[in-house]
Amino acid sequence: MKLSYRWVIVAAGALMTCVAIGAMFSLAIFLEPMSLDTGWSRAGISSAMTLNFLVMGLGGFAWGTIYDRVGARPVVFAGALLLGLALVLASRTGSLIVFQLTYGVLVGLAASAFFAPMIALTTAWFDTNRSLAVSLVSAGMGVAPMTISPFARWLITAYDWRTAMFDIGVMAWVLLLPVAFLVRQPPAAAAAADGTPAAVTDDPGLSVGQALRSPQFLVLGMTFFACCAAHSGPIFHMVSYAMACGVAPMAAVSIYSVEGLAGLGGRLLYG
Repeated sequence: MKLSYRWVIVAAGALMTCVAIGAMFSLAIFLEPMSLDTGWSRAGISSAMTLNFLVMGLGGFAWGTIYDRVGARPVVFAGALLLGLALVLASRTGSLIVFQLTYGVLVGLAASAFFAPMIALTTAWFDTNRSLAVSLVSAGMGVAPMTISPFARWLITAYDWRTAMFDIGVMAWVLLLPVAFLVRQPPAAAAAADGTPAAVTDDPGLSVGQALRSPQFLVLGMTFFACCAAHSGPIFHMVSYAMACGVAPMAAVSIYSVEGLAGLGGRLLYG
């Protein structure tokens, strides 16, 4: 296996995070047309996004545990299947509570199957240029508002919100399922799985409990929580607010896309 294959892993990870996070955050584009069509309150629809964040955070632990046991490919393949299914089912829901559970729980669980496992896999593939590689994978989240969101707005304008959400679910299957087969463990991990003795080390590493209680984990966890708590609300409601101010729908989405562009630049710059 050529060493350059590691960049295929980076490309696959970037695409997966782009599609998964883009599909999840596209709810901001659906908020206004869904509310007008169904009569559901904006608060009720927005609560699905709150569930997304909570489930995605908890799901990362579950998927990470599965990744440690079976590797990345089964995890991302399952995530791709679940993401498309969740969006297709959510597009056909007739009640707010079913939509909240379908979109809020299933989409959040599916989205969490990509970021942490692909970051861990990318880190394992790279000895050099590791920061750049991880930044490129995470940059998929910055690209998402620049791609999935305008596409969702175009579909809503051309058809309706249910057709748009259904089509994005099918698109998730079409894009992510084939890419999942490109995901491979690094040569060292593959050799160990085949029975080749791994290098002996005197450091057994931290247990799960020790890692969760470590100052580094607590600081990082609280930092990510504060970051998301501060920006998730304004970002999510930006499109609806812009439309309420008289901005055309696609122009309102472009504001959302610029925010994604800024996030993309920051990830590449500091990576």
